Amino acid sequence: MEEAGGAVPGDGAPGKGRPLQSPAKGRELFRSQRKESEGSVDCPNVEFEYGDADSHAAELSELYSYTEEPEFSINRKCFEEDFQSQVLGKRWPELDLAQQKAYVMRLLDRLEVVNREKRLKAARAILYLAQGVFGECDVDTEVLCWSRHNNFLLYQMGTFSAFLELLNMEIANSQACSSALRKPAISLADSTELRVLLSVMYLMVENIRGEVETDPPEWKSSRETFRAELSFPVHCEEPFALLLFTMVTKFCSGHAPHFPMKKVLLLLWKVLLFTLGGFEALQAMKVKKREELGLPPLPEDSIQVMRRMRAASPPTYSIELLEQQSSKRGHRSRRPLVKQDSLDLYNERDPFKNDEATADEEENDDVDSGIEGELDLVERDAVFQAVPAQRPPIEQVSFPKGLPWAPKVRQKDIEHFLEASRNKFIGFTLGHDTDTLVGLPRPIHESVKTLKQHKYVSILDVQIKNEEELEKCPMSLGEEEVQETPCEMLYRAMLYNLPQYMIALLKILLAAAPTSKAKTDSINILADVLPEEMPISVLDYPHCTVNELPELTAESLEAGDNNQFCWRNLFSCINLLRVLNKLTKWKHSRTMMLVVFKSAPILKRALKVKQAMMQLYVLKLLKIQTKYLGRQWRKSNMKTMSAIYQKVRHRMNDDWAYGNDIDARPWDFQAEECTLRANIEAFNSRRYDKSQDSEFAPVDNCLQSVLGQRLELPEDFHYSYELWLEREVFSQPIRWEDLLHYQ
Repeated sequence: MEEAGGAVPGDGAPGKGRPLQSPAKGRELFRSQRKESEGSVDCPNVEFEYGDADSHAAELSELYSYTEEPEFSINRKCFEEDFQSQVLGKRWPELDLAQQKAYVMRLLDRLEVVNREKRLKAARAILYLAQGVFGECDVDTEVLCWSRHNNFLLYQMGTFSAFLELLNMEIANSQACSSALRKPAISLADSTELRVLLSVMYLMVENIRGEVETDPPEWKSSRETFRAELSFPVHCEEPFALLLFTMVTKFCSGHAPHFPMKKVLLLLWKVLLFTLGGFEALQAMKVKKREELGLPPLPEDSIQVMRRMRAASPPTYSIELLEQQSSKRGHRSRRPLVKQDSLDLYNERDPFKNDEATADEEENDDVDSGIEGELDLVERDAVFQAVPAQRPPIEQVSFPKGLPWAPKVRQKDIEHFLEASRNKFIGFTLGHDTDTLVGLPRPIHESVKTLKQHKYVSILDVQIKNEEELEKCPMSLGEEEVQETPCEMLYRAMLYNLPQYMIALLKILLAAAPTSKAKTDSINILADVLPEEMPISVLDYPHCTVNELPELTAESLEAGDNNQFCWRNLFSCINLLRVLNKLTKWKHSRTMMLVVFKSAPILKRALKVKQAMMQLYVLKLLKIQTKYLGRQWRKSNMKTMSAIYQKVRHRMNDDWAYGNDIDARPWDFQAEECTLRANIEAFNSRRYDKSQDSEFAPVDNCLQSVLGQRLELPEDFHYSYELWLEREVFSQPIRWEDLLHYQ
């Protein structure tokens, strides 16, 4: 692979088969190549359905890299050698359940031997069972069926607990860590034992996690027991997910470079999904919690609404049709969309306008944007002169019959509206009073009525109010009753090392992000996919176990599969956008950071992905910035503004499209962030710091009770008792006048 910044022979590099080109021709070539690589704005919608996970077969296949394909035969060999010595003349599917359990017990006994090589062979035999005894199967579905059966059997025989002990041993193996640190390059061979253990645990979690209506009752019981075992550990003091987080931080700190991070993160994700629940469980918890708090039901299920939404795409204009014809003749092709007529194109810029960028940034942002483009006046005049008088018919734009979301109004929005109205009409305000409308005109009454009809109180609002009351009156309100849920257990266990976990995950994310610049990161995330020798075949499990595979060539790698996207990558992008929305929602200082770091051009380019859910979260992030980007930006991006109006939930008196909102004010980043951090630390301290010498610990004020307590005194106390009295009591004069200072 060519290093970043290097030149490809015969592709414009000096002295490599092609002469130097002029800067103008170079830019022309770059633009044409860029347009070809980015594709047309008329590309079909991405057939992606957002959910808890991909299909079952795809999730099992995701565990392996193509460099691990030779290990399937090794696992099979380890199993068959041992199986034929124990059960003569039979195949695994021919054994009844009792015989299968007896054989698994013999394999588990072999995991406890001292010899490391024998333990690894037994673990590989168990991995072969978890992979579905593919040597006895003819088709993929048969492999998946046996894999599920065997994993339930392995769990019922206590395999997960045995592998958890082995995993703890490997994590604490200082010899393996020091050996990996001394090596100049890490390969698959350095993580063999860990990969076998993590693979078995991943297959068990993923197979047992999925629910099927035809599952027997004992499987359903095993699923609930397994979920409870992972959520509420009995033999150790920490949940299993915390052990995996510890592996992540140890890897990112450089102390264990041989840890297979891909498998660790996949297993961590599945454990969290299994123990904390997916989107359906989250929605059910929201509904139940709102009922307990006496709040109105949710207006809609957000995930279901987003699944019904269609991706936004620009209509076909006559300009595009003209350019398609000119592109066939070999002319330069551009697809700008004509914006609305603008008479004040050269008016002075707004203070927060985000287009003071370099020429390259403006070109990357506006040329062929996929949602909208813009021309300067000279180019636009030239295009209009080329358009014939009789233009072809323009494609009709179809708008949705109704908006997808019910509007929402916060209590704070109603208070702000009434405050402005009272200042205007009666000259004074009434604070947080939203019921008194005396002196206000009739239209204001109707406006307040409409706002209250769409008022939405979130669970968060109630929780914040309760927390404020607990902070003010800790003695009278007593201690809070905290429900012991899997989420609560995990948060309590992660709390004190939470920054380290976050930094480690960010390091891995940045190391995995594609970039044109050379990286000098201290972590190598490819350590668990780099083989000692390159494989000779390629694509997925379980297909590779029951079918003949083509030889690995450049053509087979370039062909790949027929999917136009990677499910995992698109899923991760949507999740990152959702996290960014949660971090910035209703936080003015963080919204301004999006503006300062010029996120709008990057987000606009993300709109090229024609997937409704991803576009929605991009549009949400653009909506909260529009009032700060300037009037010219809003006028030049009217299609984005229209998409925001059609797809993002409306806040009735949110002046996002004009910039006249009271939130468009100077901001103090440090003050807002410090206040937020202080509130979070106060919550964690009140709820999780249970120190005995706390300020509000109970105190015994009864003199007889205190004097009557029996205290454990040291042995030498009797020898020095009189000396202590003389020095500390009798020789110290009592200054009664000092008491006057405390009255």
